[in-house]
Amino acid sequence: MKPLSLAGIVLIVLGALALAYHGFNYTRRDHVMDVGPMHVTTESQDRIPVPPILGGLALVGGIALLVVGGKKGS
Repeated sequence: MKPLSLAGIVLIVLGALALAYHGFNYTRRDHVMDVGPMHVTTESQDRIPVPPILGGLALVGGIALLVVGGKKGS
């Protein structure tokens, strides 16, 4: 498989995921206190939003790379 086609497929998949999920969540663990054998931690969930325009641009860019990669080989 050609590198341009592979990059195009990856961009299409990432763009579709960005449009479907609008961001991703992650859990952050913070150590609050360590006293002897006792350890206290907190967990907080944060979200990093991905704008839909970014997902759309990745999708269009991936399609463009597939088209360019296909024409270059023939």
